[in-house]
Amino acid sequence: MTLERFLDRVDTDATDRSLVVVNRRAPAPVQRMLDSLFDNQSITVKEATLPDTADDTVFLVEDDAVVAASPLSELQDAILFINSDLFTTGALALEDADLPAVLAGLADTRFTVRGYPDSHKEKLLLILVSRHIERHAWNADGGTLRSSFQRLSRIDDEIGTRDVYRRLDDTAVDVNAYGAPGWTPPSTSDITIHAGHERDFLDSWFVVYDPDGDADADALALLAVQQTANEWQGFWTRRPSLVTDLNEYIAHRL
Repeated sequence: MTLERFLDRVDTDATDRSLVVVNRRAPAPVQRMLDSLFDNQSITVKEATLPDTADDTVFLVEDDAVVAASPLSELQDAILFINSDLFTTGALALEDADLPAVLAGLADTRFTVRGYPDSHKEKLLLILVSRHIERHAWNADGGTLRSSFQRLSRIDDEIGTRDVYRRLDDTAVDVNAYGAPGWTPPSTSDITIHAGHERDFLDSWFVVYDPDGDADADALALLAVQQTANEWQGFWTRRPSLVTDLNEYIAHRL
């Protein structure tokens, strides 16, 4: 039994969900970038012209109903016009890791993402969601955060990741880090490390935030499992029951 079993807890087919760019005035390459972000997914991307609707608005449509809306500019700033280096180098600050509403609304949808060079953007979607959950935990200043890195040394190797977890370490969040051995927190740190060589340590990518009963904080989680050298299947969720199950599995088995 591994974390991969949790992939079956979310939709494998999201054909009833689509992103619709309304009254586009942005250049055509912007639309192509959004199309390519979801090329490998069950989410469809469309264009439409609607009266009494602001130009360059993106709707998330589910079962023919609009469930979320974001300015196209938010998607440009959050994911279309950036690359993963901004996260790993720390050029993008933790407090600036915004997740547009139309992307947040794609929770509980299974994604298959590829890394560079197979895709320039797909994996960035999960990186953005990971940082969003870390920011959420930082703002909550409490609860439990469990994050995997495949290699614990990544916390120290990537400047942006190191800075994020230093800032989380300064909060009341109970931070737990998972991965192959290779890094030990400084003596002044409250981060708890969990090292191992089993598949859940080496092939899983998760960021799970449990508010530990705080009614003012939301439970959030991302899980992705490596399928090949450069491909991941995963999802993110805001379902309290699913976050609790993930948190308990990780706490008791890793």
